Amino acid sequence: MSVAAPALPIPAIRIRPRMRSTELLLLALVSVALVAGASSLGATQRLLAARTAGETLASLDLSPPDPRGLAVYLTALFMVHLAFVLAGRRTDQVLLPTLAMLGGIGLLLMQRLPQDLVVQRWGDVALGLGQLQLGWLLIALLVIAALALAVRSDAWLRLYKYTWAAAGIALLLLTFVFGSEVNGARLTLSIGPLSGQPSELLKVILVVFLAGYLSENRTLLAEESTRIGPLRLPPIPYLAPMVAMWAIALGIVVVQRDLGAALLFFAVFLVLLYVATGRPAYVAGGLLLFVAGSWVLYNLFAHVQLRVDNWLDPWADPLGAGFQAIQALYAFGRGGLLGVGLGAGLPTIGGRLPVPAVHTDYPLAALGEELGLIGLLAILGLYLVLVIRGLRIAAAAQDDFRAILAAGLSLVVGVQAFIIAAGNLKLIPLTGITLPLISYGGSSLLANALVVGLLLALSDRGAEPPPPPRAPRRGLGRLRRGAA
Repeated sequence: MSVAAPALPIPAIRIRPRMRSTELLLLALVSVALVAGASSLGATQRLLAARTAGETLASLDLSPPDPRGLAVYLTALFMVHLAFVLAGRRTDQVLLPTLAMLGGIGLLLMQRLPQDLVVQRWGDVALGLGQLQLGWLLIALLVIAALALAVRSDAWLRLYKYTWAAAGIALLLLTFVFGSEVNGARLTLSIGPLSGQPSELLKVILVVFLAGYLSENRTLLAEESTRIGPLRLPPIPYLAPMVAMWAIALGIVVVQRDLGAALLFFAVFLVLLYVATGRPAYVAGGLLLFVAGSWVLYNLFAHVQLRVDNWLDPWADPLGAGFQAIQALYAFGRGGLLGVGLGAGLPTIGGRLPVPAVHTDYPLAALGEELGLIGLLAILGLYLVLVIRGLRIAAAAQDDFRAILAAGLSLVVGVQAFIIAAGNLKLIPLTGITLPLISYGGSSLLANALVVGLLLALSDRGAEPPPPPRAPRRGLGRLRRGAA
């Protein structure tokens, strides 16, 4: 007769609240900045309305145009901060305020733009652009809090990297078959009243897959080579599976005419390959492939020719294909160094906005006009802060997978921001991707929320060690020695 061994007691996890002073101070500064910006926006809008009506303002109302929306957003931010404090996790304290500032700028911009740019109806309820952006921001904050607090192990990411990659490619195939076409590109997949772009989610999945594969084969990819005559090529047997998975996703995206996502995937692939191996030859070979592939795509696809030709000379068709690009450049020119002020930009042409896609593809044009060059540099600086914090998390990671994953997640946001900023400024052809955390779009906000939430989870430094025991008092020590 066998006797079952007694079950070992499961140690209780003691949660000790821990103050996050840096995060609280930065969130307070973000709140002051957003309230000041909203007040300036409201005052400017009322002043312009009064001048248009031929009225005079005895006293200027400095209340924000929609104080309830901003109040709800700030309240949600501090609730997330409180949850972090109560959970006692020792995670990064700069990421949340950085995201809060970028999201707040996007919220103010969407409240400032005409609300009928995007309208969604659920029965008798109709929500405009600003209300929809606020709703997606709240959901994004919930996703960030859930990931930052609940994720304590990365096994579910590293062990199922091929499953995640296959799911992402299947989602792209569904979009290609059942998706709806917008501006000549089949990018949007609709499920009931909700719609989104799966390519936004695929950028996160691609980083997870590359981090898992590169961490397993990093040594071989960094040190081994395949010799073909005098040439030393990368180890093809180990590089081929990763290249094949990446090429499938990239090929589907190119066929869907989503050039922005294709450029983003290619750049992230090269950057992570260099981060994992440290071999510049991979980057040089990738750039050569990029030039050759661009030439082939330009000669095969008419929409690629249109994008490139419009970039080289938008004035060839100033009222057609080049209209938005030209108006965006005029907006940057009007903004100058300090900008015209929140709410004072975006003059209409014929009763409509000069840049119809200002809420998705051209948010920097509106912000550049109203905040000027200094405002644009500040916004780009926020993205730089997010990238630097992600790279710091990568440098402090305990293993290769976590390091490559943190670096990839932060760089995917930085690269995407650079691509759309360069497209708005006519440095590269406009690719049509969104400006992270500022542009309108639920799928974009949720994908970037996944990035920030995972970075927060990866930055956790573990349980805080208990304080050292205090030395006994002299009188109590003497009493104990006397009793002994």
